[in-house]
Parts: sequence; structure tokens; C-alpha cells
Amino acid sequence: MTRCDWVDPEGTVSISGQCRLVGVQRSTIYAGHRIPVVSEEDLLIRRLIDAEYTERPFYGSRRMVVILKRLGHVVNRKRVQRLMRTMGLAGMAPGPHTSQPHPEHKIYPYLLRGLPITRPNQVWSTDLTYIRLARGFAYLVAIIDWYSRKVLSWRISNTMDADFCVDSLEEAIRAHGKPEIFNSDQGSQFTSGAFTEVLNREGIKISMDGRGRAFDNIFVERLWRSVKHEHVYLYGHATMGDLLTGLSEYFEFYNAERPHQALGNRTPNEVYLMAEGGGAMIVDRFGGHETPLPTEGESGVVQEEKEMKTHDFPTAPLASSHRGAGGDAVEKSAPLDERKVKKSTGQRRPAVETRSEEKLKLTLELS
Repeated sequence: MTRCDWVDPEGTVSISGQCRLVGVQRSTIYAGHRIPVVSEEDLLIRRLIDAEYTERPFYGSRRMVVILKRLGHVVNRKRVQRLMRTMGLAGMAPGPHTSQPHPEHKIYPYLLRGLPITRPNQVWSTDLTYIRLARGFAYLVAIIDWYSRKVLSWRISNTMDADFCVDSLEEAIRAHGKPEIFNSDQGSQFTSGAFTEVLNREGIKISMDGRGRAFDNIFVERLWRSVKHEHVYLYGHATMGDLLTGLSEYFEFYNAERPHQALGNRTPNEVYLMAEGGGAMIVDRFGGHETPLPTEGESGVVQEEKEMKTHDFPTAPLASSHRGAGGDAVEKSAPLDERKVKKSTGQRRPAVETRSEEKLKLTLELS
């Protein structure tokens, strides 16, 4: 009970006298008896917002403004935000950015453009993604082997610190050895001293994506698409415990049972153990050659690169060919010489000539 409750409007002493006795302002007492007035227009807009949100819960305040304008109600976004806030509604929009760089952390160059991936444990890669729960977000980190697409380790957390990323990295190294190159984006978790210290300690070369270049780490991006469309969106886990159990089952299925089109419909476990049937390459579209020049200490790779020039590699496609579920839409690029020949012939396709002849023949018959 507060002092305002001591004031009795029906008492024998006036309200002003009671306020002086208990030491409160009269305006505080009078304000408590006022009934908040909600305009009829606000009530109508609330009903419209509630109906639209029930059908499309992914609409936020911006889209609600557009929908209301189509229905003949011109309102600004601040008003819609206020009404949605009082109704406890929020659009199911993507959560906080997971790749925020740190201005004081060292950024390493990207080492994978034009490099053929010809064996397991040659290149590992990692990334973060968010998963929406009933209340808040969970963050998932995973480490995969580029050659086989095998998920080597993963962790979830309700915060975006670097600790669970470091734990996942150390688990992968303990269970599978260490890679030659480790690739990540420029997120503060992966540029932190705790994370890069583990890589430097193990003598692993560090590679980082360019700013805003999602295709530099395309295989992890496709893994996220598979995880979300094949599991997260189907089950809608509400708690961290449910999510942990569900992802444990899914990643076991992903590695051991799920066939990958890019791997000849074999599983990542099979390709990783047999060391055949995998491979990848981010095509170098900025330099003058398809494969990078060998550097010191890479003499063992030079011969493999020369042999691989005459073969097709599963490559990360451009935006126009980015399609399908994660890990399954990797296209194979034609050999460079063959692409040049196709580009330089300049001959019309036989199908076009056939259609022209048929059109001419039909015109003569009708005339």
C-alpha cells in the first residue's frame, strides 16, 4: 500500500486536507481516477493490425503502414509502432546481425579464390546464424570441411560472445586433426584474439571473407539454408533444450544419411572417410588465371593443381545460379578451354535455324 491509498475521497476530511496530511500532490490523486481515453480510430486500427498480424506474423511496422494505407487509413510508422507495442506484437524479422566486425581486430586476407579443394582437412570453414525461439534468439556456430561438406562440430548459445565459437573450434581439432586453411567471415567472434590464437598455435593459415561477399563462404551459407528449411522451420523449437536435442539429431542425419547431389548422392561421412568424390573451388573471376600461383612451402600441391586443370570442379556459382537447398545446388564448371571455345564460336544454334525453316515452310503453304 502506498500513501496515495490512504486518501479516501469519501472521507469527512477534504481531499486537499488529506493530501497535506499524507504528503502527496492532489494531481497524483486526481490522475489515478482518470480513465484513459482511446479514440475510435485507434481501436479500429488496432483491430486491423491484429487481423493482419494473425494472418502474416512476419509483417513489421513498415509493412503494416503500407497495408493500412491500402485499406484507406493514412498513418505514420511511429503510430503503428506505438499501437503494436501496446498490443505486444512484433514482426518476425531477422534478429541482430551476426557478422559485426571489431575495429581493433586484425583482418586476414582471403586465400581460397581459385584454389582447388582436392582432399579432406584442406580447408575448414565456419559461420554464425541465428535461430528464433519462442522468446529471443539462439545462435548457432558450425565448422565444416569444404571437401566433404561434413559438419565437424557445432555449438549453440544465447549470447554472441566468442567462447562457444572457440569451444567448437577446439572440439573439431581434437576430433578430426587440423586443417591447412581455416576460413571465416570478419565477425568479431572469429577475429577475436581468443579464436585466432588457437589457429596460430596450431599453425593453421587464416583466411577471411571480403566485406559483404557471402559467396566467399557459400558452403556454410548453404548449410544454414538446409538446417533451417529441413529442420528449424518444421519443428519450431521453443527452448534451448529442445533446440539442442533437435539439432543433435539433424546433424547426425546430415552427416550420415542425407545424400548430397554435389557429392554424387553420397553422404559427407562417406566422402570424408574415403577421401574421394568431393572437392570445390571458388572460381577466380578477378585475376588472370583459374588457379593461384604456388607459394613457398606448397610444392606438394603444385602437381595436384596442374593435374586438376583438365577436370571439372564443383564450384560456388554466381548469384544467377544460386538455387536449391544448401549443399545440393553446387554446379560443376566446364573446363576453361571449353568455355572459351563456346564463347568465341559465334555460331547460331541449330534449333533456331530449324524453327526458322519451319516458319518459312508454313508461310509458303498458307500463301
